[in-house]
Amino acid sequence: MTQSRSPQQIPVVVIAGFLGSGKTTLLNHLLHRSGGSRIGAIVNDFGAIEIDAMAVAGALGDSTVSLGNGCLCCAVDASELDVYLERLARPDTGIDVIVIEASGLAEPEELVRMVLASEHPGIVYGGLVEVVDAAEFDDTRAKHPGIDRHLALADLVVVNKLDRAADGERVLGLVRSLVDRAAVVPASYGRVDPEFLFDCRPSEERVGQLSFDDLHAHDAGEAHADHLHAGYDNLSLTSETPMDPRRLMRFLDSRPEGLYRIKGYVDFGAHDAMNRYAVHAVGRFLRFYPEAWGAAEERLTQLVLIGSGIHADALGKELEACRSDASRADEHGMWGVLRYVRDPNDAPGPGEVA
Repeated sequence: MTQSRSPQQIPVVVIAGFLGSGKTTLLNHLLHRSGGSRIGAIVNDFGAIEIDAMAVAGALGDSTVSLGNGCLCCAVDASELDVYLERLARPDTGIDVIVIEASGLAEPEELVRMVLASEHPGIVYGGLVEVVDAAEFDDTRAKHPGIDRHLALADLVVVNKLDRAADGERVLGLVRSLVDRAAVVPASYGRVDPEFLFDCRPSEERVGQLSFDDLHAHDAGEAHADHLHAGYDNLSLTSETPMDPRRLMRFLDSRPEGLYRIKGYVDFGAHDAMNRYAVHAVGRFLRFYPEAWGAAEERLTQLVLIGSGIHADALGKELEACRSDASRADEHGMWGVLRYVRDPNDAPGPGEVA
């Protein structure tokens, strides 16, 4: 039996998952394959440049709320969340479901509490979707045992990037052993049936257990030192000067182990005047995705780097040194970048980057 809702109530689904697991890719897939359902989104980036919000803004138009530079679970309380939900739940928006895309370092339990504590009469908790990176799952779990707790809380688990996992069936079996009644769905590039998202609402018993046993388990002033993001730093770069491809590749090839996540867009200037390059790195995995510049689009490089135990100031200086001072293109300068561009014949669909 699913949680009761009135015809006016809109389910609010939380999509969570560790850095680079593919949450934005999943959300973009759902937006392009929604089957006529209208999705509103609250996108929360961990970093001063809202890269994930940029990635979904084209599909969402005015049906998105963007929250940058911090984790939603610490940045706002339930009453503040109601302000954002109000913008999306108005009858004139015609929205059928609201998705909260958490940052990769957010605590899903806190986000679920916030939705359950909401006093907005037009919404109802719609479940927690946890996205898992199959290729990085063992390393992520070793570094962050709290991931097991996140999986136990989930109502739907998307085991993503199975195309990159050497032993995907083992990972699927392991994830299934860690969940509590949640459906476990295998995926590549976040391609799942949207009905999984719209029909993952938890049972009344499950919601009741969480809201009464857990909702007030922590004092209001409790520190967030045990949250995943407490041990992570981030730095951002916005540059009007194009980047030199050789210098940037030297930086990326020598990046420290603790620099776990890189995302954003790179302008290589005269080296490729037609395209900007979306960059996506998780651990040692790296990809560039060329995208045609818009006619009136401002040509900027915008990057967010997230890591643990990194020297943010030193990395920032190294990144700034990657700016180009060349007056013309280096004939072979892009070769290093193009090594990490996916074959167009294998490219993911619209809005899918990893």
